[in-house]
Amino acid sequence: MFHNKELQKLFSLYCLISIISLILGFHINILTGILVIFNTAAYGITFYIFTRKRYKSIAHISEQIDLVLHNADHLYISDNNEGELSILQCEITKMTRRIHEQNQCLKNEKKFLADSLADIAHQLRTPLTSVNLILSLLEDCKEESERISLLRETKQLFVQMDWLLNSLLKMSRLDADIVSFQKEAINMYKLVNAALQPFQISMDLHNITVRLNISNSITIQGDFAWLSEALQNIMKNCMESAGENGFIQINCEDNTLFTELTIHDSGSGFDKEDLAFLFQRFYRGKNAGATGYGIGLALSKMIITNHNGTISAKNHPDGGAIFIVRFPK
Repeated sequence: MFHNKELQKLFSLYCLISIISLILGFHINILTGILVIFNTAAYGITFYIFTRKRYKSIAHISEQIDLVLHNADHLYISDNNEGELSILQCEITKMTRRIHEQNQCLKNEKKFLADSLADIAHQLRTPLTSVNLILSLLEDCKEESERISLLRETKQLFVQMDWLLNSLLKMSRLDADIVSFQKEAINMYKLVNAALQPFQISMDLHNITVRLNISNSITIQGDFAWLSEALQNIMKNCMESAGENGFIQINCEDNTLFTELTIHDSGSGFDKEDLAFLFQRFYRGKNAGATGYGIGLALSKMIITNHNGTISAKNHPDGGAIFIVRFPK
């Protein structure tokens, strides 16, 4: 600690004052001089012990900072003593914990990114494998009807891949928080009908009935295009679950706190094991025969959440699944 220039100056000043005090003390009388010696020695020893203790504490803090800089998980727990040094120890502890939490978040995000890239590669590999198989069959196919069927199937696979890539792009934009949502009055009846429009032909082919119970006066604030995208993914899930000769019941209620939209299908509902993971991206259900990419509902939740809304799903008491979407006033 004596390498500290400030301490060196302080020690020099202390020695000068001590010498002057001794000279004056002995000049008065011998007893005064002896008393000055004892006082000077006592002050010097006390100062040395106190300063040495503070330097040990500072060294401890310095070691802790070094550990933090080297990404160690060690945390320094400060004592409960009062004083500037204890305040510094407390602040170092807070800083260490915060950096540790941030490092853990970065590790989790890195793992999530790696898992997401692996999932995306897997999602794209499945239709690409099917396309390669169809192309190999086309080389040996001689019947025109069979060739047309294979080409139609190939086109459908490319449509699926296009939807997948567009959905992944939208999710990445939402993750990066670079989407500017419009704030406009949206008529709920028009919004639901716009979301149902792409599935009209498919629902007619499968004889799926849509029952609407929505007042034309109910409105919310938001972005029509993005909310339509969110509802389309929910409608698609319900349509696939309803099956042949099924139905989709859509109700909308408005109160002073929120606007609630419920979408109920006549399907078999959800497995209990899947309920907690329905809106988790790339989750496709415990059933080995589950279809889809596990993206649609995750994207819907992201869009609705960015509109300060909430979405949940459960099994309806009368059978089938029900989605509940709420937009606060």
